[in-house]
Amino acid sequence: MLKRHLGLLLVLAIVTLALLLPFLLPWNYDQIDWNAVRAPAFSDSHLFGTDEIGRDRLARLAAGTQITLMVAIAAALVSLIVGIAWGATAGWIGGRTDEVMMRFVDGLYALPFMFIVILLMVLFGRSILLVFVGIGLVEWLTMARVVRGQVMALKQRPFILAAEAAGTPSLTIILRHILPNIAGVALAYLMLTVPQVVMVESFLSFLGLGVQEPLTSLGILVKEGADDMYMTPLGLALPGGLLVVILVCLTIEGERLRDRFS
Repeated sequence: MLKRHLGLLLVLAIVTLALLLPFLLPWNYDQIDWNAVRAPAFSDSHLFGTDEIGRDRLARLAAGTQITLMVAIAAALVSLIVGIAWGATAGWIGGRTDEVMMRFVDGLYALPFMFIVILLMVLFGRSILLVFVGIGLVEWLTMARVVRGQVMALKQRPFILAAEAAGTPSLTIILRHILPNIAGVALAYLMLTVPQVVMVESFLSFLGLGVQEPLTSLGILVKEGADDMYMTPLGLALPGGLLVVILVCLTIEGERLRDRFS
């Protein structure tokens, strides 16, 4: 049992450490130690050393992991809510309404994601809220398509036809009979959405379009580590390795759930 869920347990361990470390470390993630600029690993009071301006690498790694996972979970929940609402409505109503709604989804798929994010930041300025919105505008599309297909298959089942024949309102049928039956599939694709959002957020932050200072994220830490990799390889290895572990573990768990419910 533990072996099957090793990836999920590893991610939970990473999350737990990221939440606890800020309370255990003597340095905050944005606090500068002027006496220990570029301190090597295992130096006094800095387990993994400091960056080019004297900030503790372990504290920044914990804070960056928190921000990256917070963005990922928030955007994935937006994807879940919007995708289920849109897909269930299109699949249940069908006909021209379904056609128009899904052509809208296809149109959003065709838009360049980076263009949407840059346009939002030009119009409203840079903030972490825009990172949620920008990622959420794209990641719900797959969820909507999956939910639509599930609803169209379920509405032909005998128990749904019987509920309609009994005069049960459509909203009640969707909430009581359809959504519980697609919950497993939705959860599986939610698990697959989280690593996608982690990747997108890290990419945007790497380009300077995501999370902004004084906050940090794994993408920002990878960018800083890449700029300084010849001086301090650990600055790239730590956030890069942690990012890979999170992505691989969440993807494996999501695929396991998808195979189970498909």
